[in-house]
Formats: sequence, structure tokens, C-alpha cells
Amino acid sequence: MAQCVQSVQELIPDSFVPCVAALCSDEAERLTRLNHLSFAELLKPFSRLTSEVHMRDPNNQLHVIKNLKIAVSNIVTQPPQPGAIRKLLNDVVSGSQPAEGLVANVITAGDYDLNISATTPWFESYRETFLQSMPASDHEFLNHYLACMLVASSSEAEPVEQFSKLSQEQHRIQHNSDYSYPKWFIPNTLKYYVLLHDVSAGDEQRAESIYEEMKQKYGTQGCYLLKINSRTSNRASDEQIPDPWSQYLQKNSIQNQESYEDGPCPITSNKNCDNLLSLDGLDNEVKDGLPNNFRAHPLQLDQSSDPSNSIDGPDHVRSVSSLHETKKGNTGIIHGACLTLTDHDRIRQFIQEFTFRGLLPHIEKTIRQLNDQLISRKGLSRSLFSATKKWFSGSKVPEKSINELKNTSGTTHLTTMPEMAAVSAFLQPGAPRPYPAHYMDTAIQTYRDICKNMVLAERCVLLSAELLKSQSKYSEAAALLIRLTSEDSDLRSALLLEQAAHCFINMKSPMVRKYAFHMILAGHRFSKAGQKKHALRCYCQAMQVYKGKGWSLAEDHINFTIGRQSYTLRQLDNAVSAFRHILINESKQSAVQQGAFLREYLYVYKNVSQLSPDGPLPQLPLPYINSSATRVFFGHDRRPADGEKQAATHVSLDQEYDSESSQQWRELEEQVVSVVNKGVIPSSFHPTQYCLNSYSDNSRFPLAVVEEPITVEVAFRNPLKVPLLLTDLSLLWKFQPKDFSGKDDEEVKQLVTSEPEMIGTEVISEFLVNGEESKVARLKLFPHHIGELHILGVVYNLGTIQASVTVDGIGALPGCHTGKYSLSMSVRGKQDLEIQGPRLNNTKEEKTSVKYGPDRRLDPIITEEMPLLEVFFIHFPTGLLCGEIRKAYVEFVNVSKCPLTGLKVVSKRPEFFTFGGNTAVLTPLSPSASENCSAYKTVVTDATSVCTALISSASSVDFGIGTGSQPEVIPVPLPDTILLPGASVQLPMWLRGPDEEGVHEINFLFYYESVKKQPKIRHRILRHTAIICTSRSLNVRATVCRSNSLENEKGRGGNMLVFVDVENTNTSEAGVKEFHVVQVSSSSKHWKLQKSINLSENKDAKLASREKGKFCFKAVRCEEKEAATQSSEKYTFADIIFGNEQIISSASPCADFFYRSLSSELKKPQAHLPVHTEKQSTEDAVKLIQKCGEVDLNIVILWKAYVVEDSKQLILEGQHHVILRTIGKEAFSYPQKQEPPEMELLKFFRPENTTISSRPSVEQLSSLIKTSLHYPESFNHPFHQKSLCLVPVTLLLSNCSKADVDVIVDLRHKTTSSEALEIHGSFTWLGQTQYKLQLKSQEIHSLQLKACFVHTGVYNLGTPRVFAKLSDQVTVFETSQQNSMPALIIINNM
Repeated sequence: MAQCVQSVQELIPDSFVPCVAALCSDEAERLTRLNHLSFAELLKPFSRLTSEVHMRDPNNQLHVIKNLKIAVSNIVTQPPQPGAIRKLLNDVVSGSQPAEGLVANVITAGDYDLNISATTPWFESYRETFLQSMPASDHEFLNHYLACMLVASSSEAEPVEQFSKLSQEQHRIQHNSDYSYPKWFIPNTLKYYVLLHDVSAGDEQRAESIYEEMKQKYGTQGCYLLKINSRTSNRASDEQIPDPWSQYLQKNSIQNQESYEDGPCPITSNKNCDNLLSLDGLDNEVKDGLPNNFRAHPLQLDQSSDPSNSIDGPDHVRSVSSLHETKKGNTGIIHGACLTLTDHDRIRQFIQEFTFRGLLPHIEKTIRQLNDQLISRKGLSRSLFSATKKWFSGSKVPEKSINELKNTSGTTHLTTMPEMAAVSAFLQPGAPRPYPAHYMDTAIQTYRDICKNMVLAERCVLLSAELLKSQSKYSEAAALLIRLTSEDSDLRSALLLEQAAHCFINMKSPMVRKYAFHMILAGHRFSKAGQKKHALRCYCQAMQVYKGKGWSLAEDHINFTIGRQSYTLRQLDNAVSAFRHILINESKQSAVQQGAFLREYLYVYKNVSQLSPDGPLPQLPLPYINSSATRVFFGHDRRPADGEKQAATHVSLDQEYDSESSQQWRELEEQVVSVVNKGVIPSSFHPTQYCLNSYSDNSRFPLAVVEEPITVEVAFRNPLKVPLLLTDLSLLWKFQPKDFSGKDDEEVKQLVTSEPEMIGTEVISEFLVNGEESKVARLKLFPHHIGELHILGVVYNLGTIQASVTVDGIGALPGCHTGKYSLSMSVRGKQDLEIQGPRLNNTKEEKTSVKYGPDRRLDPIITEEMPLLEVFFIHFPTGLLCGEIRKAYVEFVNVSKCPLTGLKVVSKRPEFFTFGGNTAVLTPLSPSASENCSAYKTVVTDATSVCTALISSASSVDFGIGTGSQPEVIPVPLPDTILLPGASVQLPMWLRGPDEEGVHEINFLFYYESVKKQPKIRHRILRHTAIICTSRSLNVRATVCRSNSLENEKGRGGNMLVFVDVENTNTSEAGVKEFHVVQVSSSSKHWKLQKSINLSENKDAKLASREKGKFCFKAVRCEEKEAATQSSEKYTFADIIFGNEQIISSASPCADFFYRSLSSELKKPQAHLPVHTEKQSTEDAVKLIQKCGEVDLNIVILWKAYVVEDSKQLILEGQHHVILRTIGKEAFSYPQKQEPPEMELLKFFRPENTTISSRPSVEQLSSLIKTSLHYPESFNHPFHQKSLCLVPVTLLLSNCSKADVDVIVDLRHKTTSSEALEIHGSFTWLGQTQYKLQLKSQEIHSLQLKACFVHTGVYNLGTPRVFAKLSDQVTVFETSQQNSMPALIIINNM
């Protein structure tokens, strides 16, 4: 149980107080009424004695009684009706509420910290009133009158005669059989005569003389002169006198209770409201000459009122008007206005005198008489006190005495004995004995089950529970309290359940969940009893236990009830909060239940909003908003494809975020900005972000352009199983315009519909979120002014759709809402968008604490107007063959009001596309090219030019590829480099299918600037991602080797042979019938193709599926003068044609794609001038030797493919590139797959400097000197005439390097093994065996040798060994020059 103000030792004596009746004359009553009090009420605050009381028993033993209290009340001859008592108890509980600002008691139990009210004053008030209002009964003498005060006024004509009348009236009431009520203790009741004297108005001498007369007649012990009203009531306001009556009258006065404003309990509508003023029944009409109407008990309900009006009946709410009248009538009443502090002391003294001189002697006398009667009875103890002692002495239960009583008394008499015995045992002084709780249990059970008297059972429970609590037996007390809960009284059950809950929480090991459960039960019963405030309080206290512990259904029930009760009490904010909790928790309720909760919430919310229609918009709990998932997009939506016209993909909210892709776009933008700023990225540069999300860098204020929409994507989630309908959904914002005069004027607009001139706001009329659905809404703002915009949240009407309406809106009833769905009810509110920034983790302070950076994605700065580019691709393919060339068109449109310039495009795959070089306009379209819709520039050739190279030249600078430039950044050739507002330009774009088959994502980034420089935005970009699917076409592999032939040679150097293998790897999936190789071109600074060697009779080289073709070409060095006049960026193009059309390979688009394929090589840094140190000179020598094996010859294979599609034949064309770098090494047109390296052991030592090998490899040295033997293939010699055969042989030595080379030719046979002799035969070189020569740069030298043979056979002349070293090198690099093929000669006999 909760803590009580009184201890149990104080409670029990106060529960059984001696009762004294008061009978007043009309004049005496008038005197007391001057103070707005009856006589009994006048005495109430002073009825407890301040001094100890001494009383002697029949054995003359002295007993001390402390804090004795007497109860004085007016005589009432009608017992109170149970309904009236219930109503009084209800009013007492209702009027007692927790004090405002009371500090709650904090109890910590396990994981719980509970704020619990330590005291329950409403329970104590109920208990006190209950015990006082118990009707007197025949079987016990509690509430029986011991004495009667007869009160008359000194101002009456004959006061003594009035006393006689009053005495006769009292005798008649007590002894006449017409009056069964009230009850009197003994027939000879003590009569005490009180003379009231009004000091301010009465004659004091007369009063004294009357008092003297009374003393002579009634004795000094039986009368008293009480002087009151020492001041007049009109002087009452001058001096503030304390009012000790209010606390007593408030418990009994219905009209003093403020709580009735909320209408929590039934109120009787009583015409004569004064009848209900107090317990003592003042202002009753005088009937039969009596001063009071004793027949009507003050608790009795008015007969005209509703008979069902009891505490357990239905709730009734008193009308506001009558309530105000009652309050008005009761305001300003001052009790005891005519009394001074001296009068207070006189009343206190009167009670003392009455008790000591009148009441106590009377009681002692009565006890002696009763004791004598007991002694005279046979078989009973001699003394009343000793009998009681005997009752409790020893361990034996006095069953014998109880059995004796069974025969003489009823069950009720029998039940009262153990009840009083238990109480007496507890109060017995001396050594404490165990409290006999089983006596009380017996009494309670008998009262309840046999006697059917719940009032007496309740008294037992109230006393026993306090006794058990005082001994810390909380578990037993709780069980006792719960046992008396029943359906007959909700108020009693509620109070007892609440006390049981307090027992559970006050146990040594607090039972928190039992506490909460019983508080819920108590709250439910309070609610049934009409005690809404107490019900709400119980549910709120229980909520502390259930909240956040996973008891979701219990939480829902509690919150729902709290919401309902709060709404009834007009605590609308609390009601909204409770219903909000039901909706925002992850509810496990059924859809029907959730729908009911939501409707209740909306109904309450609507009432709240109607109270303050002009107030700020309230926060709505549904649907959930995932603020961190909010995305902001700056710019217009992408236009859909229109036929063959496809808009650039750019950025849109439909694209998923990809960190890798985002990084690629960032790099592309950095690359183009670097080129524009001459290789330096400005410090103020930040990558353009059109779409801001949780992955983007949101630490800076984003920049938006005036007149361009801002789209905010808000992620909603409906946690309920019922659909939510949001109507009139729009963004909430704050805007601060900035003008150029420097003035700032802030305008905060909650709703933009009224003033859209600054920021236009899009409103979504209906937005349905189905049950448990996540859905995004895209809301737009249209800024019309520059300044700072802050997007605060969303505003909308929250409602549900009617049950009869399906989700698709079919069968919608004609309701108040005109949209697709039928609204049942909706409320207007908002939700804030608050995004937490990323956690900071840079400094030590940030790492050791939890700090978050800003997230400014919702705070854009609106800047001045900028140009806006839109790009459209016309006839853009989605599928190509590898290497296929296709011509498309790109349309550039300036859709803004500002001109744009500096248009560039950057891509990581520049080899995929070209806008054409500077030569594109120089070559006119040939007639045949236009007929066949060829992408190439072609020229018709005659038959004589076939298989001989046609020479042209071009500079890489013309195609945007120069030394040190970035080939990825390509200027777009706009006419006059400016695109005016509203203007559009179409440019051709040639595409080439990537060499690898598969799906390719190719990113284009278009960069442009405003003609007028803006301070905040320097440039703008537009993105496009093209997806191309390529299928296999041709595979080309080529090798180059030195020609041993020296025919037609002019000057120094040598010829080379180029072998080209072309394989058709197409699997006919694309409908390709066959490929025709129509032209092979070369491009190089130093070499050119001269002619085709193995031209077959068939002019066209056709390749069906999986066929392979071989080509061999002769390549020669460019003419000296030709090479000299060319700059380092000039390339010589040579075309060998296999048809009747020449494709000009040095013009667009053929040369463009060729240069693009070279771009990776050209990006390598150029070699610096050598520094001449010994080490450096060695490295230079190696470089020179390496260069001998290098060749920069590039082959372009041009082809056509014949495709059948929809029974039509199409001609596709394309080109492949092979870049030949090294002699003898095979090169490919397609990228080779890298084999994964084999696992190697880790090496734990620092390697030597391996940047350049200190010795060149054998392959590199073998290319330093080219050797060639010239001799007859067969030689006839008459061995029978001459035994020695001499054959002249010419050895040609060619220096392939650009440095002087020392050469040693050694003719001695190195091999002497029998195998070598067997294979090659034996012959001898005649003359010098060794020659030492020096060959100048690229010089050719011939040595005349003679070989000597002794018999016929086949011989290998390739035995001379050639050693070489660079002339200016100290270190000698020598190695044997290996011939690739044996030089075989046949010696025949003639």
C-alpha cells in the first residue's frame, strides 16, 4: 500500500471515536450560521484533545489515552441511503487529486526507474469518509451516541425553558418506538447543556446570570457557557483570521470541488442543493414545531432526482451553466468570519471541559455498571477488562466463548468478535504479540459470504491491510485487498486494486510487472466508476513499466485508453500524443484494429486543430519519413525518346547511385577543367553534383539556377496495414531573397500558394501509400528569384480511404473529396525533414567524441541565370560489329536565355567516336559514297592503280591529337563557337564499334560555359551514357620482318615484308553473310606500304564465316626528302585497294579512328637529351641497339560486310588497326587477354637497378646488322676435270642503326661435330678468314667471298659469323648475327 499520513496506531483509534449528538434551538443555530457553519461544524476543527486523558477502570487502574477525538454531529432520524453514501464517497475521491508540481517518488527496480506517487490522499479521504459514514447497527455499539449536547442561545426569552424542550425532544427521539434511528449507547444518555452567547450583540450580564441558574439546576459538570462571535461580520475583512474549517468541510461539500468542470462523475440535479452542503443537514425546513427536520438524512438523495444516479450507474455530466452557478454561489464564503482567535481558544476549552467534566465521568460510570452486570451473570468473568485480557492470554483460541455466543447471538454478532479481537490484539501494549490475521480473514469471509454485508467486510479489509502493511507483510496485504474486489462497486475495487499494486512495488523485491498489471486493472475500474482523472493517472503510471519492453499489444491498449481518457478530460495534447504512440510503434495489431486507432487519432486531432485554426501546423506521425534517404535533384526532367531522336541520359532520380560511376564522372570533369585551365585544376573547383543523396558530399551549400526546378524526393513508409492517403502534398520552405543593393529581407512562408512569385511550389493532389508500403514522392520547387532557400519539410492532409473503396479507386463513393479516392477523414499537418550529417572522424577531438558534420542538401543557394544545354542523338545505334563504322548525328540545343560557349566533350573512350577532323570539310562526298550511304570519303579508281599504293599524308594536329595534348578532351566544332539562346545545331558523329565483343558503357561528358562569366558557377556539364553491344567481326594479326632481297634498292636502309592474317570470327548471329577486305592502308612517319605481293586472281578478298585470308605486302621507307619536309606530327598514308573505290584513309573518319587508336602511345612522354656519363652512354648504346628492332608501321584494314535483314541487303563497313612496333613480333587488332602470372617465391632482397638492361638481348643485337648472301641457287662443276669447285658469293652487310658500327666477319667454321657435317656437308672459304669493317649510319657494304667444294651435294652457306659493336662504345656488345633461313646451294657434277 502507499504511504499514509497517519500511522496505523493513529488510524485505528480515529476509526472508532466516541459519538456525541447535538440538538440546537433555532436561535442557537442562527448564531452559528453567522459564521456559515452549523454548531457541529463549528466544533469539528477542535474535536481532538491536545492533552492526555486519564481514565480509571472498575479495578481502579489508571489508563492514559492520547490524542482522543470525539465526533459531534446533528441528530438525524433517517438512516442514509446506500446510494447517497456511494455518491458522497465518489465525490470525495473525485475531489482529491495529486497535488500540482508534486515530486514523485522514484523507485529503481532492476531495469526500471519508476516515478510513483508516494502517497494516495484520495484513498485516505475515501477511507476516512467511509468509516465516518458507516450507519450504526444493532449488533455493535460503534457509531452509537454516548451523549447529547443541548444548545440554546442567551438571547432567547426563556433559555432554561428552551433547554427543557430540547431535553424532552431528545428523550422522545431515543425512547419512542417511532424512531429506529439514530442508535444510542445506553438508555441513560448523558445530556450536556450549552449556552451560546453572542459577545458582539448579546447582554453579557444576562448570560452570566442564566449560566448561574443552569449550574444550580444541572450542576457545574453538566453545563457550559460558550461565548462566540466576538466581532461583527462586516469587520471580518479587516483582519485575516485562519480558517481551520475548510479542510473538514471540503470533504463533505460537493460544491467546493473544482474537478467537476471535467464532468468525470455523476452529479444529481437537485433543486434544493443546500441539502447536500454537509453531513449535518443544515437549512432543513422546520416541521412539527421541531427545530430540524430529523427525518431527512443529509446524505439522502432528493426524491425527484434520477433513481439510477449512483456511483455505479452510467456517467452523467452536469451542465456547464448549473456548474458555474454553484461555483459562483460558493466563491468568497469565509467560515468563522465573526470569530477571533480568542473565540477559537474558547471553543477548544469547551471541548476539553465537556470531555473531562462530562463525558469521561459518564463513561467511567457506565463501565462500572456494565461490569457489575457481567459479574452478576453466571459463568462469565468478574471483570470486563480481565475478560478481555483472558481472551488474549495464552495460545488457545477461545472457541468455547464463541460457541457460547453462537447460541445467543446471530452470525453478525459472532463475526464482529474476531474482528475486534484482532484489532485489540494489535493495539495491546507491552510485549508485541503476533497479529492474528486469520481472525480478520474469518471475519471478512463471514461478512462477505454469509452475512452478505460488504460494508463491514470492507471495514475489515481496510483495517487489516494497514495492520499487515505496518508489519511489512505486503504480499498478504495485496492478496487481502484483491480478495474484496467485486462487481458490486467499481470505485471500491479500483481503490483496493491500486493499493494492492502499491503493495507489490513496496515489497523487498519489488514485483514491477504485477504492480503495472494491477494499476491497469485499477485504471479500468476507475474508468467504469466515472473517475476519469484517476483512471488516466493509473494507466500513465503503468505505462512506465510496459514502455519500450516489447509488450507492443499492451502498450497499444494503454496508449489507446490514455488517449480516450485524456480526450474525455479535454486534455487534447495528451490524447494526441497517446494516439500518436500507437501509430508510430511497429504495431502488431490487425488491420481492422489499426484502422480504428487511426480513425480515433484523426478524430481527436481534428478537434485539437479546430481549437487553434490559425496556430502553427502540428507534426504528423504518419507516414514515416526516412530523412537520410531524401534526394535532391537540380534541373529539368529528361525528355523521353522521340522516334530516332534520343535525349542524353544526363542525371535523373531514376538512376541508382554507383560509387565507381560517380568517381569516373568526377575524373572526367576534372580532366576537362584541367585542359580548359591550361593543365591546372583551380582550388575553387568542386565537382558538379546534380543529384544529392546520402552518398554525395553535402558539406557545402548546393548551387541551383533561377528558373530551373528543384526536385526533392521524399521516402515515405507506411508502418500500418491500412492505406494512408496524403492529399495536397507539397514542400515547406523558407526563402531569403538576395538583391544586388546589399539589402537582405527574410521572408518566411509556410504556405506558398498565396505568394508564388518568389518560389513556385508543386502540389500533389493525391498520394496513396498502401499498407506496409515504402513509396517515394517527388516534389518540385520553381525558384523565380536569387537568394538562399531552406527546405524545411512537407505539409499535407493525412487521411484514410473509406473501407468500401478499393485501392484502385473502383466504386468510389461520392464524398467530400473530389479525387480518385474517397476520404473518410483527414487532418492538415506537417513533418520536418531533418538530416543528420556524417560523423566527423578527422581530429583527435572528433575521434574521441560523437560529432556530426552538416548536411546541406536541403539548403540550396539560388544563383543567376546560366545557359542550359540539351543534347539529342539521332540514328544512334545500340548494336555494332567490332570495328564497324556508323555515321550518326548529334543535335545541340540551348534551351536557356543565355548564350553558351566553350563546348567540349570528354570521354574515357575517345576511340569510339569522332566529330571529324579539320580535313572533314576538304574532301567532298564522292557520288558513289552518297549512293551507298558510306561513312567514308571515297574516290573511284581505275584498274591500273590496283595493288599499287596511293600515297597521301595528314597531320595528327588536324585531328586534335598532338604531342602533350589530352586526346580524351575533344572540342565540339560549333559554328562561331557560340550557341545562342533557343538555337540548335546538328553535327555528324562517326562511331566505331569497340574491338572487344560484349556490352560497353561509354560515358560522354559535355562541358560548356556561359558567355557572361558567373561568380558562383563557372561551367556546367551534361552527362550521357551510351550502351553499345558489339558482336565479333574480323580478327587481324600481322608481323613485319626484314626482306633479304636487295632488288630495286635506292640508297640506304632496307625493305620489309608485312604479313597480314585476316580471320572472319563472326558466327552469323547478326545476319552477316560475308566480309570483303576492300582496302589495306598503312600509316607511319617513316614507312609506307608499296605493293601487294600475293594478289590472287580474285580482286575482292571475300571471307565467309570462320574463313581466314593471308596477305603479304612490301613496305619501304619514305623518301628522304618526303620525310625531311614532314613535321614530326606528319604521317604518310598509303592505300592498297582491292576494289574499284579508294577510301581516303588520311581523311575523316578513317584517320580519326586511326589517330585515336594511337593516342595511348602518343601520351607517353618524349625522351630527353642524353646526359653523357659513362653509365648514361652505356644506356644510350642499348637504346640505339633496341631501336634497330623497332618499327612504327601501322596497318589499317578496311572492310565491308553484307548483311541480310528483313529480306533486304545492307552493307556495313568498318576498319581494324594493327600497330606494328617490333620486327618479328606478332601484333593483333584485338586486345590480348593477359595470362595470370604463375606463383613465385617472395624475394627478400633489394633488386639491382633494372630500369634498362646493361646488355641488350640477342634478339635486339640480331637486328643491328642485316646480312644477306647472294649466290647461284645451283652450280655445275666438272669434278672429273678439276677436283676443286670455286663458287663466288657476295655477302651484303647492312647497318640498320643510325650510329657507326664496327663489324667483324669470321669465316672459320665454328661447328665441328659430325652431325653438322652430316647435315650441311663440308666446304671451305678461300682467302681471308676474318674481315674488320666499320659501317656508317644505315650503310650497305658488300664483301666478295669464294667458297671451295670438293664433291657434289647440297651445302649451307650460312656459316659466316658476324660480330658487331657500336664504334663509340668502350663496352663491346658482340654476338653472332643469325640468319633466319639457311642459304642452301646445290653443287652438281657436269
